[in-house]
Amino acid sequence: MNNAIEALTTQIAEVPRWRAQGRVSGVQAGTIHVRGLRDAARIGDQVCLCRSDGERITGEIIQINQEIAVMMPHGSAEQVSLDDRVLVEPSQGDLAPSDSWIGRVVDPFGMPLDGQPLMRGHVARSVNSSAPAAHTRAALGARLSTGMAALNTFLPIVEGQRLGLFAGSGVGKSNMLAALCRNMEADVVVVAMIGERGRELRQFIDETLGPDGMSRAVIVAATSDQSALMRRRCAWSAMTVAEHFREQGNRVLLLADSVTRFAEAHREIALAAGEFPALRGYPASIGQLIMSLCERAGPGLEGEGSITALFSVLVAGSDFEEPIADILRGVLDGHVILEREIAERGRYPAINLSKSVSRSLPKAATEEENALLLEARRLLGAYEGAEMMLKAGLYSEGSDPLVDRAVRVWEELDQFIAKGSEEGIRASFDRLTLILRRAGPR
Repeated sequence: MNNAIEALTTQIAEVPRWRAQGRVSGVQAGTIHVRGLRDAARIGDQVCLCRSDGERITGEIIQINQEIAVMMPHGSAEQVSLDDRVLVEPSQGDLAPSDSWIGRVVDPFGMPLDGQPLMRGHVARSVNSSAPAAHTRAALGARLSTGMAALNTFLPIVEGQRLGLFAGSGVGKSNMLAALCRNMEADVVVVAMIGERGRELRQFIDETLGPDGMSRAVIVAATSDQSALMRRRCAWSAMTVAEHFREQGNRVLLLADSVTRFAEAHREIALAAGEFPALRGYPASIGQLIMSLCERAGPGLEGEGSITALFSVLVAGSDFEEPIADILRGVLDGHVILEREIAERGRYPAINLSKSVSRSLPKAATEEENALLLEARRLLGAYEGAEMMLKAGLYSEGSDPLVDRAVRVWEELDQFIAKGSEEGIRASFDRLTLILRRAGPR
């Protein structure tokens, strides 16, 4: 009860005594020009337009010049008239996460999407806060059990690591994220569903996660039909929620699906604000935007918890060299590649181990485990190199001892990558050891 009263008192204290007001002076290319806010509005301020018929349209200031402020609406600009009033919102779009948000679904402004009341936290936070100072952050933590044999062994994830998940559409990316959400070691899971189809949100909650998964999760969602402002803000809001729980000492798992739609939303906003396209249509600011988001994840200050983050990238046409994937590879602590060819032959998750890497190795594994992983990768590489000859019947057994050993265990290794591992990391390595023994001596 005391917490509820304190939160309510905070909200009442935030109500302003007056609000800056402007008037619509024009509508152009999906943006609304407002005069009279030159000295009152700032870039990123939330505003509310009051139409002459009484309807309200919310939006954000994306550009300011000497005469006007340019507002981008969250919805349609239809039926907006000249001289309609535009008011600057008092909260400026801050977010106030609370522990009571666990098990809930919220929009990028912290409003509930499940039809139930939601209490704000005591402290309002800017969704665009900076990452902790580099020299004050704690080191990466221990290796985490993921519920997937491949990630427990070949591609380990440690506490505070940031990993990219690159895949084309329909290759199993969402299912892999959902499995990690259910099974990976964490105290709290924060899921950013950026630009997802509306039906997938309900399916993800009811079927993919279920009551057990939701019991430790907070979902921040902006569906594909919502404005670019909402889709871009979704990633920032999810990160802000994760930071709230990290500061309390929790191990937080953040799943962002997907950074590509976050970047596409920013491209739409930047072009409307007058920024020129540079990288395949993306504005020059896209690199800094993505890197600043990723840097906010990771370990917190000494004594705080950590945010272990997985950022998914939807690569168009399976082009893993496109700008968003390239930017993320440079800033993250590893990446997992899901390939369509592997998915088409029925193996899920469709991880291509030869193209995937976790930068927590070799430190995250023991000397014995690293030797085991090196041997397994050698066998997989040998099989892939000889695969065309094997399928064509041009390879004769005994020609290459390494290929012979790879052929003996390739099917088992392939199945191992697809297996779950509820027993944990040690059980995954034990199973891998048994498989390599069947390959025979070197």
